[in-house]
Amino acid sequence: MHRLIFMGTPEFAVPSLRALATGHDVALVVTQPDRPAGRARVVTESPVKVAARTLGLPIFQPESLRGERPAAILRQVQPEAIVVVAYGEILRRDILAIPRRGCVNVHASLLPRHRGAAPIAAAILAGDAVTGVTIMLMDEGMDTGPILAQAEERIQPDDTTASLSARLAELGARLLIEVLPRWLEGDLVPRPQDGSLATYAPRITKEDGLIDWTQPAASIERQVRAFDPWPGAYTFWQGRRLKITRAKPLVGWCGPEVPGTVIEAPEGVAVATGEGALLLEQLQLEGRRCVDCASFLRGQPGLIGSVLESAAERV
Repeated sequence: MHRLIFMGTPEFAVPSLRALATGHDVALVVTQPDRPAGRARVVTESPVKVAARTLGLPIFQPESLRGERPAAILRQVQPEAIVVVAYGEILRRDILAIPRRGCVNVHASLLPRHRGAAPIAAAILAGDAVTGVTIMLMDEGMDTGPILAQAEERIQPDDTTASLSARLAELGARLLIEVLPRWLEGDLVPRPQDGSLATYAPRITKEDGLIDWTQPAASIERQVRAFDPWPGAYTFWQGRRLKITRAKPLVGWCGPEVPGTVIEAPEGVAVATGEGALLLEQLQLEGRRCVDCASFLRGQPGLIGSVLESAAERV
């Protein structure tokens, strides 16, 4: 059995950890410290920590990997490789140098496309038809290391970041357990990335969810799906945050209303945009539960005819 360290934090990393634990010696699991989460800010363990404890694996939760102590603890393990899946911190040279066969990363895109912290949301926002996972060797750059293997996954028209992430997590785990033994045994030759083809997927902020109604309806619909579950695509109505949780472009609509105007159409209630209109299917007003559009209008009929605030107005 190959002796490994596993580093990961969110739910996306859990399938890979479970897959490795069945056939390898996972000597240590490194995950981020427990953090406050949710509205109540309750201190919560990471999904990887929960999974590691269930599997009976030792856990290490440093505040940071900087400094000598974290590196010393990892060196004591003497791993053949460190497997990294969405850990949440860029690894420095001293950490990268610890394992004999390097640090192997599962990245949720077909590199070099969508390097960075939010590749799944970036693929949906870009309107990509296909994405996938990449198994790569890590270097000091941002997802710039050589590639060991890739697998594709088609993006469905109704995919959200949540639904696509779940499929890519399983795909990445399957590819990892297929590729890792071959790499550890010297049967794979890494291939360099073509940096000229690189695109970037920066970390998402809460402000990214604010809708700009001057954008095309198709782009806003992708924003709704890309930012589910977080931070959500939202606008403001009567001074309150209004989250659009499900919507679709209204085919063939062309009207004189200014972007952001809520209109009635034969298909239902929609919002005029910079190009076409967006049919509203599911909404959540600040402080309320998420409901379908018809239920929302029964309680808030004043929505129709109003003009929703746009991100363009906040620039």
